[in-house]
Amino acid sequence: MGFGKGLLLLGLACALGNRVLRCRIGLSYNKTIKNCTDINECSENPPACGSHSRCINTIGSYYCQCLHGFIQSSKNVNFTQGQGQCKDTNECIGNSSICGKHSSCINTIGSYYCQCQHGFIHSSKKANFTEGQCIDFNECTDSENKEELCGPNGVCNNIIGSYWCNCSNGYTNYSAERTPCSKLDCDNFRAEKKPTQLLGGLANIMSMMRNSCLALSGTGSKVKLDGDALLEKLFTETDAMLSPGTQNIDESVSGLLTAVEKSILFIGPQLKDNHTKMENNKIDAQIAVQRGTTRPTGDIRLSSEYAYLDTDWTTAAGTGKYPGFAVAALLSYKNLESSVNRSFEMVKGAKENGADPSYQVFSKVVSVVVSNPSTQKLSRSVNITFRHLEDIEESTNVSYICAYWTETGAWSTDGCSKQDSNASRTICTCNHLSSFAVLMALHPIEHTYGLELVTKIGLTISLLCLTLCILTFKFCRSIQGTRTTIHLHLCICLFIADLIFLAGISQTKPVGGCRFVAAMLHFFFLAVFTWMLLEGVQLYRMVVLVFNATMRPLYLYAVGYGTPLFIVVISACVRPNGYGTKKYCWLSTDDGFVWSFFGPVCLVIFVNVFFFIITVWKLAQKFASLNPDLSNLHKIKAFTVTAVAQMCILGLMWVSGVFLFQEDPPVAVSYIFTIFNSLQGALVFIMHCLLSKQVREEYANFLSCICTSQKKRYSDLSTTNPSSSQSQGSKSGQQTGESQI
Repeated sequence: MGFGKGLLLLGLACALGNRVLRCRIGLSYNKTIKNCTDINECSENPPACGSHSRCINTIGSYYCQCLHGFIQSSKNVNFTQGQGQCKDTNECIGNSSICGKHSSCINTIGSYYCQCQHGFIHSSKKANFTEGQCIDFNECTDSENKEELCGPNGVCNNIIGSYWCNCSNGYTNYSAERTPCSKLDCDNFRAEKKPTQLLGGLANIMSMMRNSCLALSGTGSKVKLDGDALLEKLFTETDAMLSPGTQNIDESVSGLLTAVEKSILFIGPQLKDNHTKMENNKIDAQIAVQRGTTRPTGDIRLSSEYAYLDTDWTTAAGTGKYPGFAVAALLSYKNLESSVNRSFEMVKGAKENGADPSYQVFSKVVSVVVSNPSTQKLSRSVNITFRHLEDIEESTNVSYICAYWTETGAWSTDGCSKQDSNASRTICTCNHLSSFAVLMALHPIEHTYGLELVTKIGLTISLLCLTLCILTFKFCRSIQGTRTTIHLHLCICLFIADLIFLAGISQTKPVGGCRFVAAMLHFFFLAVFTWMLLEGVQLYRMVVLVFNATMRPLYLYAVGYGTPLFIVVISACVRPNGYGTKKYCWLSTDDGFVWSFFGPVCLVIFVNVFFFIITVWKLAQKFASLNPDLSNLHKIKAFTVTAVAQMCILGLMWVSGVFLFQEDPPVAVSYIFTIFNSLQGALVFIMHCLLSKQVREEYANFLSCICTSQKKRYSDLSTTNPSSSQSQGSKSGQQTGESQI
């Protein structure tokens, strides 16, 4: 019954085939044979199975299989598109025997390869392999440099995967495999008589290190010492030496520092870890060790609470014969500074500018130890950052010096220099290694009070004189003109500059306020010199243009204030941090920024000298020609003399000022600058007012009017009757008439 029904359905499909024939998935209709045929999915582009797989076609379908070294994401052997993709199989995981003993497995995409571990070689001497095994490599007989493995004072003994050096008497490899024998001089720890008598703890350190050294020295060198335990014993003895109550520690500082440094070099190669930190109440140690057959490279950065070391392994290992290890250590002594605070005999530059500064140690004493045997002249300088014992605001009377402790028991600065410093730390750079510290130099301050007193008195006098100048040039009508306008604004700028200088030159805090003060001083002192330049131009026009020298005030203002404003704006935009220093609210001397002021000043002086030379030459010609207008010539002559004197005074003051705003300026320069700077206003008043006949006449008239007014008021108050009043009035009139005549 079922079979008959199937035939019926097939017949129905064939009957309808002339119109529509539908093939199932995986088949396609072939018009030629008019039947459904298989579709080969494996020939499609892109491939149906994806990468790292192969495609197998079947009638009406297909399936995929991963290539060798890959596995389907769902771990199916046969799969189709959409069921996952093939990913790499890591043959090295979970199969420890895939490469055999003494080898390492390295996975690759779709495969892997093996490499023999250090000290082994493949049986077929292949570098990379998948078959075969690794066997021991006899370094003592098969190495190309077998004579250098243990050095001339050692015998090479092969062991499985490595070798061992048996060292001759007096040599050691510090119980380390694959390390050549190096000379072990145990006499370095022989205690001298004098330190032993002075300090028993030093003798204990030397004896302990000598015994350990002798234990390592000898044939075989297989005695293993615990470097960490030995380091702890060293610290215990050092702690006992530096404990309160120990006598004469200051006389044994050199011996102590040398003993500890030699001990660290001996202990370092025997430490277990590559970086060891140990600390107690008296000493803090940071020790780094690198071991291997090749010379180490890279940076070394060791830090403690008191110091920071920046160097590299090339400096630590040196360029000589490499012993198979390199050591670098930073040792900080916590209370040794008090014992070395009086030994400054060898400090260079102790006498500066005729004054003897006093010194004190202002950091912890720090020792830098490296295995490089040639530390007296390093190829690359070592940088050490010291933390100060306390924060001190920097002033003109304090400076910091980088120094090292010499074998003769004193501080020296040879080979060490200060790279940078602030209130809390100092960075030193040295081309040799030893024990270091930062010294604070306290410079004498006897002259500071005198300078401050001269400045305050002089500037006060100048401000009063400049006030008189400003009132004179503003209200005396008989002297009004271009020349007086120039004098007026020169005095205004100088008044404001002196006032700011008096109030704010030393107010370095806050920084923003100090920078504003410096910028204002920059502007107004530049304006003073710009108006001086206009005086030179005015003189030139008076002589060359035959007394037709009037200039419009607008042009004067534009040049007198616009030029310094332009310079200050450009300077502030280029380097805003150049305004304000650590000691003064003035322009910084770093990178020549101060020349944004001194450059224009020098230019003004140079141009004015040119104008004044021409002026004097022209005046000489006019006097020689007996020019009838002698009154004007005399005026020009007086104007020229005062202008030249003014330029010399201001110019000389600022030439000396070039040297003032530097670290520790000479005392003489400080006084010269202070005197000239503080008395500028008084000198301008003398030159432009008291030495001017026309101004003196105005002063005389003004005083005369005051006296007359006072007499008249007195006469009015003393009148008692009309007749006496009339009498006094007539007398007053007579006196007034006589005064007018």
